[in-house]
Amino acid sequence: MSNAIRIHGFPLSGHSHRVVLFASLAGINHEVLTVDLANGAHKKDDFLAKNPAGQVPVIEDGETIISDSNAILVYLARRYAPSYIPNDPAEEAAVQKFLTLAAGELAFGPAAARLINVFKAPLDVDFTHATAAKVLGKLETHLQGRDFLVSDTPTIADVAIYSYTAHAPEGGITLEPYPNVRRLLANIEALDGFIPMPTTPVGLRASSAA
Repeated sequence: MSNAIRIHGFPLSGHSHRVVLFASLAGINHEVLTVDLANGAHKKDDFLAKNPAGQVPVIEDGETIISDSNAILVYLARRYAPSYIPNDPAEEAAVQKFLTLAAGELAFGPAAARLINVFKAPLDVDFTHATAAKVLGKLETHLQGRDFLVSDTPTIADVAIYSYTAHAPEGGITLEPYPNVRRLLANIEALDGFIPMPTTPVGLRASSAA
């Protein structure tokens, strides 16, 4: 696949998924390369040369290498899909606010709760659930009367919050109290080019998968 963005990631990583999802939604030519985390491929010299932090995702765009999923979203939007990042300063600031939320409360809440169930991460269940309730409540209030987080059309803010919010039930976090959040997820899933992240039958998904 010549001239394709190379995305180094892991299928069950929401950070990886948000990059693959955006590339697909934006119609960016890309190739997905799975990093074998179980066997420590992310700690090998060849991968550390791309990202010394030893974390996925990482993209290669020719000679340009970018790590950190939110930084990747900004780069890809600026270079290939400018409609996904507003020109209006106030709206761009709002996008940045949601990127911060994705890296903060969303990561420490729904994403961390999922890490406990999927990967047996030694984290505080009560803290992750309390943080999840807080961030989902914020999103629910903000989305009242809105189809997307920032404008009438999707931005990278919507992509950044999608994966771990949609998979919150795997961490035992119900989305039932949040109809506006569920509507946003459905709106993203209805976009051309949407691709799902693989689900894992744990948490609230365990009973439905039985």
